Amino acid sequence: MQRSIAAVVILFAVAFGSYYFGYQSGLERSPVKPIEGVSNLNQGNKENIDFSLFWEAWNLVKEKYVSAETVQNKDLVNGAISGLVESLKDPNSIFFPPSDAKAFSENISGAFSGIGAEIGVKNNQIVIVSPLKSSPAERAGFRPGDIILLIDSTSTVNMGVDEAVRIIRGPLGTTVKLTVLREGWKDPKEISITRETIQIPTLDWEMKSDGIAYVHLYNFYEQAPFLFYRAALAITAQNPRGIILDLRDNPGGYLDAGINIAGWFLKPGEVVVREEFRSGDDQTYTAAGSGIFRDIPVVVLINGGSASASEIVAGALRDDRGIQTVGTKSFGKGTVQELASLKDGSLLKITIAHWLTPNGQLIDKNGITPDFEVERTEDDRLVDHDPQLDKALEIMKSKITQGKLFGIIPQ
Repeated sequence: MQRSIAAVVILFAVAFGSYYFGYQSGLERSPVKPIEGVSNLNQGNKENIDFSLFWEAWNLVKEKYVSAETVQNKDLVNGAISGLVESLKDPNSIFFPPSDAKAFSENISGAFSGIGAEIGVKNNQIVIVSPLKSSPAERAGFRPGDIILLIDSTSTVNMGVDEAVRIIRGPLGTTVKLTVLREGWKDPKEISITRETIQIPTLDWEMKSDGIAYVHLYNFYEQAPFLFYRAALAITAQNPRGIILDLRDNPGGYLDAGINIAGWFLKPGEVVVREEFRSGDDQTYTAAGSGIFRDIPVVVLINGGSASASEIVAGALRDDRGIQTVGTKSFGKGTVQELASLKDGSLLKITIAHWLTPNGQLIDKNGITPDFEVERTEDDRLVDHDPQLDKALEIMKSKITQGKLFGIIPQ
């Protein structure tokens, strides 16, 4: 079974990375034959790589290492595979030995507590992508872009996302200390957070003045399409003149949820996103929804915490309909991972494709640049002032006024 997920990794009920889960079993494998002193070639590898150097190093470790009797062969093999994957220098490609694979699977199923923040890697640093609404991380004051320098006393230098998740998560009621540096701060700050069971918010909506529907979508997880469907029916009943779709601090979720929700705003058959593979082949995902909102003016809000599926939807609405965006540049997470189950219970998560917007823009590391760049400062947050939303409302009201003049928006 394969399922696409659009996300970075999350520190609460679900751990993601915009992952394309391709659980594979029963793969054909060559028999394992330990060979010493000769070239051990992978029969399926046309590059004819000589593995005798590996066996030479293996034998030296077994013969010379002072504590060799305490090291198990399976740990050496797992370490070698981890090194192989780490050499890709891709923070989203990870090897999980059996013990870590079990923990990762628990993360996916929501079987643990955490702090309620999505993290990722940016400029080779572990950063907060976004804290969840009403989560311990939000209450502690975390903001998108915060750099995590230490987890308890462990440095995050050269640390992968999944390792950071493993260290941060833990038993309900226990405390983790994060040392964080934020742009504009002179010195890092240590913040203690008590782990909780996280309730994942998905969607809020309300009608603003002038018939403007405001929809704040917090993620693209499993419940998002159904909750958006219910909201869409209620909004439609009120004959909206415009919609503001707020994707700020939305770290992503399931790819099919993003495609589903984009389908409310696009004509059936319009491209939502393309996956481009190493071979040069690509797979195109198109809108297949009702398109109920396809003729209604829309403005999209994004910021540095908008990642993955959020960027897919924002990019699709921009490219297909010319819908304008307001806020700050999005995170830039646009790769697809496949998760393969190996025969000993370990897992290999490896990047297999990039996401492209309908017009061919590479999302990964580039993000979506808003049409109207508007900052929301710490001072704004303290007094609950939202200049980004204010700008979106201003743009929408202008669109509604123009629509009235040309008779294309209901009075």
